[in-house]
Amino acid sequence: MSKIAFYGSSLLSAYWNGAATYYRGILRALAARGHDITFYEPDVHDRQKNRDIDPPDWARVVVYDGTVAALRKVTAAARDADIVVKASGVGFEDDLLLKEVMSAARPGALRIFWDVDAPATLAELRGNPDHPLRAALPELDLVLTYGGGDPVIAAYRTLGARDCVPVYNALDPETHHPVSPEPRFACDMAFLGNRLPDREARVAAWLFAPAAACPQDCFLLGGSGWEGHPMPGNIRALGHVPTRDHNALNASARLVLNIARDSMAETGFSPATRVFEAAGAGACIVTDDWAGIEMFLEPEKEILVARDGQDVAEFVRTVSPEQATRIGQNALARVLAEHTYDHRAALADELFRSRAAARAIA
Repeated sequence: MSKIAFYGSSLLSAYWNGAATYYRGILRALAARGHDITFYEPDVHDRQKNRDIDPPDWARVVVYDGTVAALRKVTAAARDADIVVKASGVGFEDDLLLKEVMSAARPGALRIFWDVDAPATLAELRGNPDHPLRAALPELDLVLTYGGGDPVIAAYRTLGARDCVPVYNALDPETHHPVSPEPRFACDMAFLGNRLPDREARVAAWLFAPAAACPQDCFLLGGSGWEGHPMPGNIRALGHVPTRDHNALNASARLVLNIARDSMAETGFSPATRVFEAAGAGACIVTDDWAGIEMFLEPEKEILVARDGQDVAEFVRTVSPEQATRIGQNALARVLAEHTYDHRAALADELFRSRAAARAIA
């Protein structure tokens, strides 16, 4: 059993924190493999006021104040861990957190940077030769990412990382699974995603434009930040949708739309957590086109791929409830067979063991 000290944005709250589902899935599966996990998260951005879950029994959660003094106190605890992980996008003093965590790690401990938004991180590193993470990469044992494929692997190695391995998003069947539809979420198409600068234009093209072209159909938009944004009248904005409601939303819509952020779409090989959540609920997913989709779900059989907003509108007009159900069931079968967090944890566990063994020999 290894002791893991994991420093991330939040395990307890998905509020303005799309990585929460990923953290929960992969860390619960690692705990089931015998790892002793402590997750450290700062009390910032109102996340603690908007918790989705109570502290779980498979990880100890330490919430610290958003102050430098509190940060330094919790990073000192890294010295007791066998594996020390700093995630990207914690949201409070990320550069200082990386420095303090890795400095505190004891000799022999595995030092890992876990990137939950690799395209954005890499763009930042390329634009700043003096970035603290860039300087730290050669000293870290491993970079893990939750997407990006070969382009991200090559980019991190070029920047000095010893190694980079994607541990992709996946499904946690205990959290996301088929449920009965609920009238409050009944619609022809639903999209769930927070309003972010590198997503907004794509949402306009892939959701707002198709909705305007299908005025007789009903669309739902879930996620924070869309309040007051101009949109067609047949779109109902829900605001933040708690994790507990994701299954009902995905199960109640005839079609569920996935829209990648600009950086993710350009890089490819980066399925969002929402794709696996929706597939786990048996939803018929319509996704914008990006490289690598077929690694996860088979186009036309398990997922529908739209080249543009016109394709999205055509799917809304033509895909029957029966077709949608069939595609959704195919997607559910595929992710259960190949893309659960148990599958991802097996990979991560093997990486931990092999790197620890290599360190011991060295």
